[in-house]
Amino acid sequence: MNIQRVAIITAASRGIGAGCARELAARGYKVSLISRNQSIFDLAAELGGIATQGSIANAEDLQQLVETTLSQFGRIDAVVNNFGDPPRPDLLSITDEMWQENFEMLFLSVVRMARLVTEPMRQQGGGAIVNISACDSREPELGTPFSGTLRAAMEGFTKLYAKRYRADKIRMNSVAPFFVADSMEELIGWNVPKDLMYGRPATYIELAKTVAFLISDAAKFISGTTLKMDEAYSAAI
Repeated sequence: MNIQRVAIITAASRGIGAGCARELAARGYKVSLISRNQSIFDLAAELGGIATQGSIANAEDLQQLVETTLSQFGRIDAVVNNFGDPPRPDLLSITDEMWQENFEMLFLSVVRMARLVTEPMRQQGGGAIVNISACDSREPELGTPFSGTLRAAMEGFTKLYAKRYRADKIRMNSVAPFFVADSMEELIGWNVPKDLMYGRPATYIELAKTVAFLISDAAKFISGTTLKMDEAYSAAI
């Protein structure tokens, strides 16, 4: 029986999330998208999918997303946990409220999503989750304090989850890119090296193709890892 696969993509109205939504739809997935931006409905309509307007930092919005997906499509085969760009304040100027807000977005949203989709995936015989991390997750930079701390925790959870649910054939990986943009103009204000491998950042679709690989059966023995997509920029092995 030819089963049409279903993918949830978060923070999908633009950038990495929209790129992943377009790539997976092109590969035959039914897509279920969430974003705070109302334009998410236009993208969902374009791709023949469905949309939920809401925040990934809100547990009720995530629950509505998953329930709507199961109601409309009957299954969930893949999740791409994407995020908006966190702010870049000076380290000790970060308030408790800012830490909590970004903790909810970059870490707790992944945990909450896992709680919601694991049982449906287990019942259908497996699934795959990919978390969008960043190459500074293990080499913290002062310019991106939330990424260097909270995404490190997210990658630790990725390993633990993969160990816990490997017997259920549910995989979780993270992908950690360097700079991703469709034009250099998008990166104004960032400290972009002048020696990028191809003289430009990876495009959204190029990153999406890597995500699609990690979701696919071609990667069925890959779980619990963080794939660096950073031109060997990181020093860590």
